[in-house]
Amino acid sequence: MMRITAAEALVRSLEEEKVEVVFGYPGGAVLEIYDALFFNKKIKHVLTRSEQAAAHAASGYARVSGKVGVCIATSGPGATNLVTGIATAYMDSIPIVAITGQVPLSQIGGDMFQEVDITGATAPFTKHNYLVKNAGDIPRIVKEAFHIASTGRPGPVLIDLPRDVAREKIDFTYPEEVSLKGYKPTLQGHPLQIVKAVEAINSAKRPVILAGGGVISSGAHDELMRLAETADIPVTVSLMGIGSFPSEHPLFLGMAGTHGMPWANEALKKADLIIALGCRFNDRLTGGAGGFNKNTKIIHVDVDPAEIGKNVKVDIPIVGDIKNVLCELLKRIEKRSRKDWKDYLEGLKGEDVVEGCGDISPLDIIGELYKQTRGELIVTTDVGAHQMWTARCYKFKHPRSFITSGGLGTMGYGLPAAIGAKIANPNKQVIHITGDGSFQMNFAELATLRENDLSVKIILFNNRGLGLVKELQDIHCGGRYSQVHFGFLPDFVKLSESYGIKALRVESKKELEEAISTMLEEEGSFLLECILTMDVRVKSMLGKEEAYESHAGSLG
Repeated sequence: MMRITAAEALVRSLEEEKVEVVFGYPGGAVLEIYDALFFNKKIKHVLTRSEQAAAHAASGYARVSGKVGVCIATSGPGATNLVTGIATAYMDSIPIVAITGQVPLSQIGGDMFQEVDITGATAPFTKHNYLVKNAGDIPRIVKEAFHIASTGRPGPVLIDLPRDVAREKIDFTYPEEVSLKGYKPTLQGHPLQIVKAVEAINSAKRPVILAGGGVISSGAHDELMRLAETADIPVTVSLMGIGSFPSEHPLFLGMAGTHGMPWANEALKKADLIIALGCRFNDRLTGGAGGFNKNTKIIHVDVDPAEIGKNVKVDIPIVGDIKNVLCELLKRIEKRSRKDWKDYLEGLKGEDVVEGCGDISPLDIIGELYKQTRGELIVTTDVGAHQMWTARCYKFKHPRSFITSGGLGTMGYGLPAAIGAKIANPNKQVIHITGDGSFQMNFAELATLRENDLSVKIILFNNRGLGLVKELQDIHCGGRYSQVHFGFLPDFVKLSESYGIKALRVESKKELEEAISTMLEEEGSFLLECILTMDVRVKSMLGKEEAYESHAGSLG
């Protein structure tokens, strides 16, 4: 044992958890933590330009590495600035540990300078949180926090450390095990439910696999491939499930949902069996639970029992880790050929369509990017039209290669997430695809890129407005466009260059090949601004069922 401050014990505990990098922004209530980090030689600290970016960077790091991401912020506004990043991680089941400073324990509740009840504020969207009242509890709390964040359904955990507690000295020992009453995630599927699922899969004539983000979290992509190929079952994915199944595989149907491929949605509607793996059936995926055929049988596998049956009626629920459940299913699944079903779905497929394009189309940009990279990228996005174009059109090969905000839909997520992604996998090319609206929310993180000498390529779609919101106003507001056009925009090329990052602007299709090649060959970070028309559309189906029916019918 050694006698050290609680702040030093916190940093030592991070060492014990094999933490290599933390993202943060200092302040008065975390001085002791940052002083302990100053003397630490094993943990790299990345100074972001806002606390929200620190949380998003920790999320990007966690999603690419498979480890727990860590972020730090001071009390009050520093802590509240983490809230969006914590909620983003919660909605997408990303394991992060957020550490916040707090006013002295004796002053809590007195409306002190930079005081906020951050544990109360974040209780609805953390797996668990802690207000540290006893310095000696620090090692146990850190051990528990990492265990909770990374096991079962992953998610964020917050540790709030009052400044006076951080100064106290303790005898430091780190626990070897975690014992939490009431927290025992179910990892093995029930044998009877496994048998029922096997029988349903073997007897189905029109089965479809719906893969969500849980497949990636579980590391079950190989088992998913074996199931699909053995039983000859087409695969569609949710937004968060992109990368769980190779996009160029003949069984792949593409992304389903309100902005997904019409043939993928048609497969779900015509299926007699849906095998849902680690997805939440939220409104963006289902378009409303009524979107499925009432006679369709649903198998739902998820490690979180709260998600099963929450949004759609499930016939065969299986609570357990997806990798474990698939391993059990694969022992009993019969090898099948479902040629008629596959031929029917193949006949529905067509070319993706983007409306309102000028000389340059988003599909041209993403198509050229794929042509030159062949899916060997990590791609981050913000939220908007560019996100949907990327999800639909880039052909992802690998898990943990598409990093985006799904459940919360957080604009400004992608650039800091790209920083975390690049640090997690420095040998992989990282591309951030964004829009002019989202980019302006966190472009100060260009400084973080430069300061840490990171190479992240940025493709900026500039349509001088909020394209996806404008498209929704077409559908829901009769084309009355309210506050979706930017009256002023900066010169993004000059802005990038002011941060010491090279940049180019392209306005026509003929410029694309050379511009993307130049971007990819640049050793450091690079920004490529692509000028689009203000009328370019994703062709949203949200809230307009007849648009889907028309589109799907024309493809048939």
